[in-house]
Amino acid sequence: MDSAPHGAGREYSRNAARKTFTQDQLRKAMRGIEFRDTPAFLDEIPAAYKDIDIVMQDARELVDIRHTLRQIINVKGD
Repeated sequence: MDSAPHGAGREYSRNAARKTFTQDQLRKAMRGIEFRDTPAFLDEIPAAYKDIDIVMQDARELVDIRHTLRQIINVKGD
């Protein structure tokens, strides 16, 4: 099968992320990344997601890593 993870997946549900993290933590985590600085975006804090390096290591038999991308923008409506 030609299948692999399409992303890291969530560690925290959207509701749990909103209850766990602060707007200040979001600002610090998003330094260097363009994002809309509103409370509606809090559930997108990077800490709400699994560590992509661990996910890729777990999928090492399914994928060949050709490129590593770095996030520069995150767009979410509110």
